[in-house]
Amino acid sequence: MKALLALSRLIDAINTCIGSLVTWLTLIVVLISAGNAVVRKVFHSSSNAWLELQWYLFGAIFLLAAGYTLLRNEHVRVDILSSRLSRRTQTLIEIFGVLFFLMPACLLIMWLSWPVFMDAWVNNEQSSNTGGLVRWPVKLLIPVGFALLVLAGVSHLIKCVGFLLGQCPDPTSKDDGPTSEELLAQEIAREAQAREAQLHTHKAVRGQEG
Repeated sequence: MKALLALSRLIDAINTCIGSLVTWLTLIVVLISAGNAVVRKVFHSSSNAWLELQWYLFGAIFLLAAGYTLLRNEHVRVDILSSRLSRRTQTLIEIFGVLFFLMPACLLIMWLSWPVFMDAWVNNEQSSNTGGLVRWPVKLLIPVGFALLVLAGVSHLIKCVGFLLGQCPDPTSKDDGPTSEELLAQEIAREAQAREAQLHTHKAVRGQEG
C-alpha cells in the first residue's frame, strides 16, 4: 500500500503542476480575448488565427485542468442521499463510481479521440477558416486531458482504499474553509447588501432635498 500511496502522490504532483500552468493560461486567454475585441472595435480588423488560438486555449483550460479539479474535489457532486451515510459507506460509493463510471467513460473517450487526432496529424489538417491554425494540437488535447483525468481517478481510488485501511486521510474531505460555491454566495450577498445600502442612501438624500 505504501508504494501505491507514493504513486498517488506522484500523480497528484503532476496534476498540481499542470493545474498551476493552466492558471496562467486563463490569464493569457483573457488578454487575447481583450486584444481581439479592441482590435475588432477600434481598428475594424480581425484575425482568425488569434480567434482560434483563444478557442484552443479555452479548450486546453477545460481539458487539462479536469484531473486537477478532481484532485481538489471541485467537480459537481449530487450527494443528497450519500451525505446521510457514514464516511465508510460514502467512500465505498466513491470507489464504485470511479471504477464503473469515471474510468470507463474516460477510457472510452480516449480510445475514440485518438484516431481523430492521428488522422489530423497525418494529414496536417488545417482550419477551414482563412488564416486559421492547424487542427491536430487541439485534437490532441482530448486524449491528453482525459488521460490526466484517468490518472487523477487512479490516485483518488488509491486514496479511497488507503482511507478504508486507515493509512491515509479521507480524500473526499475538503479544507475547513468555505467552498468555492460558498465564497460565490458570500460575494453575491455582499454585493446585494451594498446595492441595498446605496439605494437607502439615495432615498435618504432625495428625502432631505424634498
